Amino acid sequence: MKYSKKDQTRKNIRESYLKQTKKQTKIAGGNFVDKLHAYKDLHAHALFSSLGRIVAAPFNSIMTISVLAIAISFVSGFHILEVNIEQLEGHLEASNQISLFLRDDVSDVHANKLAESIRLNSNVQNVKLITREEAAAEFQTYSGFGSAINELEKNPLPIVLQVLPKKSLEDRRELEVLQKEFQQSPEVDIAQMDLQWIERLYSIISIVKLFASLLNILLVAAVLLIIGNTVRIELHNRRDEIVIERLVGATNSFIRRPFLYAGFWIGFISGISAWFIVTLLMLIIRQAVEKLSSLYGGSFHMLFLSVTDTLVLIFISSLLGVLASWVVLSYQMHSTKLTQ
Repeated sequence: MKYSKKDQTRKNIRESYLKQTKKQTKIAGGNFVDKLHAYKDLHAHALFSSLGRIVAAPFNSIMTISVLAIAISFVSGFHILEVNIEQLEGHLEASNQISLFLRDDVSDVHANKLAESIRLNSNVQNVKLITREEAAAEFQTYSGFGSAINELEKNPLPIVLQVLPKKSLEDRRELEVLQKEFQQSPEVDIAQMDLQWIERLYSIISIVKLFASLLNILLVAAVLLIIGNTVRIELHNRRDEIVIERLVGATNSFIRRPFLYAGFWIGFISGISAWFIVTLLMLIIRQAVEKLSSLYGGSFHMLFLSVTDTLVLIFISSLLGVLASWVVLSYQMHSTKLTQ
C-alpha cells in the first residue's frame, strides 16, 4: 500500500515523537544509581529542612530541648552514679579483710614465716604484714594521741597480719570457717572480721540501684512523651501542607520523613546538652568527693562518662526522638485520615 507524500511525512513525525517520548521516559526513570542519588537528595533535604524549622522557632525549640536535656541528664547521671558505686564496691571488697593480731612473744621473723604460710592458702588473695613500728607510726598519725605512745617504755601494739580472702562476701560461711582456722593458730591472739557493716552498706547500695533503675524507666517515658507531643503539635500546624502534599500524590514515607528527622534532631541536640550538664555537675562535686575520700584515707576518684558512654547516650536519645515521632505520626495520620 502506497502512502502519499503528506501521509508519509505525518507517519515519520509520529514515529519520531514516539521515539523521543520513549527516550525521555527512560531518562526520567533513570537507572539504579540515579534513583540512589535522588533518594539521597530527598533525605538530605528532609534532614536539613527539619533542622531549619527547629532553628526558625528558637524559643519553642530551646524550651523543649532544655526540658529533654534535664530529663536525659538525670538518666545518664544515675548511670554514672552506678558506675562510681561499683568502683566503691571494689574498694569496700578490698577492705573486707581478716585482721590477725599476733601474740606479744611473736617476733618479726616468725611473723614473716606465718605470713608466707598463709599466702599458700588457696582461699587467700593477699597478706599484708604490719610490724609494731609501722602500727605505732600509723597510730600517731591518725589517732591524735601520738604523744601518749611516746611516753610508754614499750610499744604495746602487736604485729598485725591483714588477710584478704578471695571472692569476698560471696559466701559468709566460708569466710567464718577461714576466720576460725586462723584463730586456732598458736601465733594468733585475735582473728577479727567485721562483715555486718559492709553487708548493710551493700544492701543500701542495692536499694539505691533499684530505685535509680525504676526512675530511669519513668524518665525515658517522659522523654518519649515530650518528643511525641512536640511532633504532634508540629503535625497539627502543618496539616494544610500535608493535605496538599497528599492531593498531589505524596506517599506516607515522604510525609513522615521530615517529622522523623525533626525528632532525630531534637533527641540528638538534647543528648549532647545532657552530656554537658552531667559533665559540669561532676566537675563541681568531684573535688568535694575526693577530699572526703582522702579524709578517710582512701584513694577514690570519680569516674566520668567515657567515650563509649557518650556515644551511647547520644545514640539512645536520638533513637528515642525517632521512635516517639514514628509512634505519634502513625497514630495521628491514621486517626485524622491522612493515610492512603
